[in-house]
Amino acid sequence: MDTELVVLFLGDTKTAHKPGSFTDFFLTGPNGIFTGFSTEFVSRAWNLEESVVKKLVGSQSSKGIVKLEPGFKMPEPNPAHRDGMALNCEEAPLDVDIKDGGKVVVLNTKNLPLVGEVGLGADLVRLNGNAMCSPGFSCDSALQVTYIVRGSGRAQVVGVDGKRVLETTVKAGHLFIVPRFFVVSKISDPVGLEWFSIISTPNPIFTHLAGKTSVWKALSPQVLQAAFNVPEDVEKEFRSKRTAEEIFFPPPN
Repeated sequence: MDTELVVLFLGDTKTAHKPGSFTDFFLTGPNGIFTGFSTEFVSRAWNLEESVVKKLVGSQSSKGIVKLEPGFKMPEPNPAHRDGMALNCEEAPLDVDIKDGGKVVVLNTKNLPLVGEVGLGADLVRLNGNAMCSPGFSCDSALQVTYIVRGSGRAQVVGVDGKRVLETTVKAGHLFIVPRFFVVSKISDPVGLEWFSIISTPNPIFTHLAGKTSVWKALSPQVLQAAFNVPEDVEKEFRSKRTAEEIFFPPPN
């Protein structure tokens, strides 16, 4: 079956061969170790005839991706090898499930302890058509690298100085970064929006500014009224909205 596979790499390149760029280490191919060593050294190291070495080196593809011939059989995956090393977010229990709003699966040390050693967490978010994700930020100062998997929509990011630093349309294949303490919100198009975020902490914690868990709900009416410098009736209307919804808001009727 011909299917498309997208692999997203995230790494720290401070100590790379060329700082700021990924350093690839290939065992085969045009930049592989067989290419650099002489026929004599390869022959001695692997105890091979020179004719075999020449065939090994000369037959390698000049590209980093190898196209298999039809009918070529690859070994089947061993489920036991996945234990503790991989988590299928498509099958994992949902952490958030809001009708007509969206769904979230969070990858953390609870469902994949290995991320604690790596120091990274992640989440997979599906936003229903025309729904909105509440403005929110990482309250444990993590940054987010967000890759749009499917669908399309709009995203806005606001910095710590209250200025909008990003306003853009997003679609499958797009990637953007949300710095520490920056607030991000998204609204999906009718087709919906799905994204996968890699987060720079193994147990991410997010605070949302709208909805029933909003920090504003904990402040007294007088504080809000004075802070926004609005009449009492405006503050009451502001407080009365989004009292039941959580982090996803279905499209308005």
